[in-house]
Order: sequence, then structure tokens, then C-alpha cells
Amino acid sequence: MTSELPVIVPDWPAPAWVHAACTTRMGGVSQAPWQSLNLGTHVGDHPDDVAKNRSLLGQWAGPGLQSFGWLNQVHGTDVAELPQSGSVTADASVTSQPGVACVAMTADCLPVLFCNPVSGQVAAAHAGWRGLCGGVLERTIEHLGNPAAVLAWLGPAIGPEQFEVGPEVREAFLMNDSQSGDAFISNPRNPTHYLADIYELARQRLAMAGVLQVYGGEFCTVTDSERFFSYRRDGQTGRMASLIFIS
Repeated sequence: MTSELPVIVPDWPAPAWVHAACTTRMGGVSQAPWQSLNLGTHVGDHPDDVAKNRSLLGQWAGPGLQSFGWLNQVHGTDVAELPQSGSVTADASVTSQPGVACVAMTADCLPVLFCNPVSGQVAAAHAGWRGLCGGVLERTIEHLGNPAAVLAWLGPAIGPEQFEVGPEVREAFLMNDSQSGDAFISNPRNPTHYLADIYELARQRLAMAGVLQVYGGEFCTVTDSERFFSYRRDGQTGRMASLIFIS
């Protein structure tokens, strides 16, 4: 890594050839309301500023990173195998090729980074509640070989005290797994709604898929306005990137 950016580096026992980080909102050139390291091209920010921010991220990563696998994310469950050329619509990506970064962009949704030290693969998934409920993590794990060997890191997302959802969201998860009810509590501020723990929901789905080495999950994008973009908090805002690549 060559230049300084205020990024979050996963605290997990990944091998030295795995390079992973999540950007914060700090260190870029975008003006409010995208201030300052916005990496999303779809949120109304000036394209030149986004290009500069992406260039700063590339400088931070250094010469070992040859390309970013930016995705057109649609809250689905499709997984793209990188590298690919042109626009790629998917909500997760996987690669075994050195120098190619799998990227998930978020501003409250849950980014999950994966590595399999045995197979030499890495992956990134964008897991909003729809994708998480639909199985985007399970679909990603299917590409990674033996789940028992897989490590997962849960990046910055909306925290359990801020994620208010309607009863239909709880019902959608319960249809797939009765255990998921443990991740919802009644919302004292709105008794007809629930507070959902997206980190716990992800851990449950990962465990059912055989992934037990799970790290991270201690952030809240809504309450930590200095470090993180939050769509729920601000409406029009930027996007962070959680990325992983191998050397």
C-alpha cells in the first residue's frame, strides 16, 4: 500500500497475500453532500470528483492492484466471476486472479468480504436486507470451495439500534429460517415496527452455509457520521467501498 487514506483494515487471520480494506468517507475531493471520498458514480456527484477519488484509492492500493471490479448493484443475488470487461450487474464478485479487486459499495447495506486460504479465492458481497434474505451470501459461498475453510468479515453497516424495518421484512426472513426471529426486537419508538440486527442475520446465514470463521460487525454507519456515509441518515450521500484482492 503506497499512499495514505483513512481506511478500515479487517482484523482477521487472512494470509499475507490477501489485501482487504473498507474506505471511509474521509480523504477525497467530493463536495457536500458527498463529502469527501465518494466512490459511487450513481449518486449525483460530479463524475470528475468520483474519478479522482477512485484514482486516490488506486494509489493507496499500489501497483499490486491492476483493476477494480466495480459492479452495478441491484439488491439481487447474482455473483460475477472476475475479471470481466464492460458493465457488470451483480451484487457479489469472486476471483482467484491476482491484482483484481472484488468490490462492494455501501452506505448502510452490509458489505461482506471473503477469502479461502486453501483455494486461493477472494470475494465481496453487497448484502442489503433483500439480498441477504434472498441468499446473496450463500450464492457467493458456493463459488469459494469448502465453507469450513472460508473466512468472512462483516464491514460497516447500519447498526442494530438504528435499523427500523416493517413486519414484512421480519416475515420474509422467518420464511427462510425460524432462528432469524432472534435478530429482531420490537421498536420502542414505533411499536408496529422492529429493530433488525443485520450483523446477526448475516452470521446466522453464514453459519447455516458452513462458514464459522466470521469477524467484524461492530460498526454503525448511521451514528458514526464522521467516518461513514449513510443513506438512511442523509438521503443523498456518497458510497464507501469494501474491497479485497490477492497478490
